[in-house]
Formats: sequence, C-alpha cells, structure tokens
Amino acid sequence: MSELRDFVADLMERHGAAVEMLEGDRLQVLASLPLQAALGWPELAQLSFGSKPSEHAIPIDLEGDWLDRFGSLFRENGRWAERQLTWTDAPQALCDPERLLDRALDLPNAVWRFQGVRATFARCLILAFRYSALSDEKREGLVWIGFNLSTGAVLDEVVARMRPLLAREQWRAPDHAARPGAGGCEPAALETHIRALLDHQIRLELEPFLRATRRRLERDRNRVHEYHADLHDASMKRLAALAGTEGEKSQADRRREQLRVVAIEREYQAKLDDLRHHHAIRVVVEWVQTLELYVPVQRFYVIIRRRKGERQIPLDWHPSVRLMEPPPCDWGLGIDRIRLVCDEKLHLTEPAGQAPCQSCTKPWCRACHPGRCPRCGTPATRNSGIASRQTPSN
Repeated sequence: MSELRDFVADLMERHGAAVEMLEGDRLQVLASLPLQAALGWPELAQLSFGSKPSEHAIPIDLEGDWLDRFGSLFRENGRWAERQLTWTDAPQALCDPERLLDRALDLPNAVWRFQGVRATFARCLILAFRYSALSDEKREGLVWIGFNLSTGAVLDEVVARMRPLLAREQWRAPDHAARPGAGGCEPAALETHIRALLDHQIRLELEPFLRATRRRLERDRNRVHEYHADLHDASMKRLAALAGTEGEKSQADRRREQLRVVAIEREYQAKLDDLRHHHAIRVVVEWVQTLELYVPVQRFYVIIRRRKGERQIPLDWHPSVRLMEPPPCDWGLGIDRIRLVCDEKLHLTEPAGQAPCQSCTKPWCRACHPGRCPRCGTPATRNSGIASRQTPSN
C-alpha cells in the first residue's frame, strides 16, 4: 500500500496539510479546516495503509468511499493538460519514405504520388473516458481515444504505443516553437467524430460482457418457458379431456381451466418482462481527462489522384513509436487504412462510405451527400463519419 500512502501524502501537502511519515505504512497528518470538513478527520490524524490496521489510526484502503473523498479534493484539476514530447533520436532524413507510405496507404480505386517530407510538430489530442455498464452485474473500464489535430487522423495504435513512453519521459510544457506548425481542427467536426469513435470503442470493450449477459438471459428465459409450457400443456390436456362431457360441473371445470390458461399466459409475459428489466444494460460514460500533446513528426505530403482530379493530403510518421498513422478519413471511423476516393470531390472514405444504394444500386459518396442518395433520394442508413476539415480541390 506504499503507492496509496505516497499518493495521499502528496495530496495532503498540496492542500496545505503537514505530513509526517511513520513506520509501518502510516502517516500523521495535521489537517487544515477545509480538509477536516471534506474528509471527516480531526485536526491531528494518524492514517494506516497496511494490511493490519494500527491502533488509534484511521485505516485507508481501496475499498469504501475513500477514493471518492480524495477525488472530491481535485474538483476539475488535472482534467486537461498540455505537454510536449521531445524525441532526440529522430532521424533527420528517412532513407525510404515511399516504402513507409506503401504500407500506410491502401487505395483500391486511386493512385498516389509522394511529394515530400519535412520535420515538424503535430498537435495531438488524447482523451480518456470511463464507462460503467450496469445490469445484473457491473463492468467498468477506461477507453482512450487519440486524434492528430494537424492531419485529422485517428491515433488508436499510435496512442497505445505512446502511453508507456509518456509514463517514462519527464513532463515538459510545450514551447512556442512547437505551436505554430501544429495546426488545429473544427470543434464541431471533432466532437462528432469523438462520439462515433467512443461508441465504437465502448461496444468493443463491452462485447464479452454483452455475450455473457445474453447467455444468462437466454438461460433464464428457457427455464421460464419450460416451466410455463408444462403448466400450459397440463391445462390443455384437462380441457381436452373435458371436451366431450356435459353438465354444470363439466362447464365449471372447463371455465376454470380456460381461466387458468389465460392466467398462465399472462404470468409468462410478466416473467419475460421481469427478465428483460433485470438483464437490461445501462451504460454510463464520463469524460475523465484530456491531454493536448505536441510531438515531433516527419510529415509526408502525398498527391491522391482519381481520374482527372487530384488532392494533396498530409500523413505523419511518429519517430517516438516508429509508426505511420492511418490516412485521414472524410466519412467513417478512420481506424483501418483502406480508403476509397470519390469522383465528385475526391473524399477519402471507408469502403462503406461509397457502397451502392439499397434502392437504386448506384454507388454514392456519403461525404458528398450525407443525408440521402442523390439519385433516388433514399435516406442513408448509417453515417458514422464526419466532414473533413480540408477542402479537396479537383
């Protein structure tokens, strides 16, 4: 528990308390009045972090509400930060840039031509979200989303490789030389893309949890069905046996069995509703932190050609993780590297962004016409992309 003890000691000192380290994973804290009110401690408190609580000490562990109490002291501090990553081992000139591009670009219906490369800084955004899925069980976790605001690329794989590096490197505030060439992105388009990517990532994270919940729901539903099916079959057999009899007693028995069948069906539907309510999943997503990161990159400039039109796009190679980011995407999530180029405005989209219309079977670009098919007017059934911040030129 030494890490928790060090965290609490640092937090107390930042809030004006006097802290003394004691033996046996203990702290002695002289707390200020705001800390006493927030944490419910006396002015002089002794805290214990070991597995065996000390006498006259307040036990602090990961259970209970201690983390929530400590979290209340942060308020909104630490949710947004700027940082610059300096990579001194980055090569000044790449020996074979076209080979790197050949691995990064997959354009089935267009061709590309390398224009040039230069060293610069990229302005990246790394966002962390906490999700909680509540059903008959609970699942929690963190989702990380990364964007290169300078090129519009999604940085899922780059961020996954870069996070261990950020934990090792010393924190450095961005200098003025890194900011001018970093560029930016339209806030509305960025928010739309974040929502689409967040929904996709959380669905992937929760897929095992959803499968387990569906199995439990199916098991309980089969058990309820078998029980009520046996009751229903028994009542129907008694009704069949009473079908050829006459008399007031037989009519009363038939009426009773008919009412029993109706009651069984009603109870069966009620049990199914209870199961649906019991196994329903409610997902809560909360933004945790945003890191605005300035990183040194090798920026490639590429000409994309489709028929008689051409368009220039930037792609960044990140020397810190030795990885090329995927190309920008005008429609779709932009996670993979396959892009189709439209004829009208040379938009780069996922393959689904130029799929045939379900009504007239004519392919059309969802980035050019996001609402409906331009030929027959059939509404689009799926739109997970965003409009590009760049304007292609023919």
